[in-house]
Amino acid sequence: MKKLNIALLGFGTVGKGIFKTIETHQKHLMQVLGKPVDITKIVVKNIDKHSDLKRKRQLTTNFQEVLSHPDINVVFEAIVGVEPAFSYAKAALQSGKHVITANKEMFAHHGKELKTIAKENNVKIGFEATTGGGIPIIQTIEQLLQVNQINKVTAILNGTSNYILSEMREKKLTFTSVLAEAQALGYAEADPTNDIEAIDAFYKLMILSDHIYGKQPHWHFVKRQGIQQITKEQISELQKQHRRIKSIGTLELVNGQIEARVEPMIIDERHPLFAIEGVDNAITIEGSIVGELTLLGPGAGAFPTASAMIEDLSTILTSQQTQLTKQVEKVLD
Repeated sequence: MKKLNIALLGFGTVGKGIFKTIETHQKHLMQVLGKPVDITKIVVKNIDKHSDLKRKRQLTTNFQEVLSHPDINVVFEAIVGVEPAFSYAKAALQSGKHVITANKEMFAHHGKELKTIAKENNVKIGFEATTGGGIPIIQTIEQLLQVNQINKVTAILNGTSNYILSEMREKKLTFTSVLAEAQALGYAEADPTNDIEAIDAFYKLMILSDHIYGKQPHWHFVKRQGIQQITKEQISELQKQHRRIKSIGTLELVNGQIEARVEPMIIDERHPLFAIEGVDNAITIEGSIVGELTLLGPGAGAFPTASAMIEDLSTILTSQQTQLTKQVEKVLD
């Protein structure tokens, strides 16, 4: 039986999550896709770091091996940073391969261009994992909110910041001590700047803006404020008032202009994001027909991210099959 051959770019936390998910879900993937999935190539910086991998022939440091491989159908991009991720994704699309990415920084910068390149080359780019981790926000917008006009988005988009603020309140600890705890647990990186200064959430908000409104606000006009100045005394005082402080991203269209911000906000029990705790993320959409809709779940981590990327794979391939079926029916008619 013919296999679905994929390439994996990067073999860190997310890359290994994808690898393990495909390995353990072969039977179900076979049922959904109609063929087994094979990770044909894994592009890494240093092959020696991955000596425990059973099939060494999968590993390469040369991305050209992916581009020149005629049987690789899909490329999973799980690299950190804008480059070489953007160049690789662009080249893969231009060579007629579908691309699925989890790279929020790269996609915030170049998502619109990559979408255009994908369309020009009759392939797809999946980016569900760039915004809500395991939360299917992109699919919800595309499949379930086709008629609704989305007036506003309010979201907790960074699990690390949410965890820190939750723990500071529950355990009455300082920001510094909870940050150290988050790093020890693997929730925060050694350099936590992107999380605690709301850079990560900002990128996600810009991706949502482009997807919902077809454009982004000028980045310099988006207010971005982190959580590092928040004290346990402030949180304790708010708790007495039955209020909490959360790092929240807001996106809305006001008089034809996109307004966006990511900042600590004081909210009460009536707010839809009040009860979102720990490393969870949540996204509230205000639709013109449906009203207020909130999706919540794990916003990061190897398997929630892998889940979003595998679902993108299913969506892309089933959509492609549907398109082929329609073309055949048209010819037969």
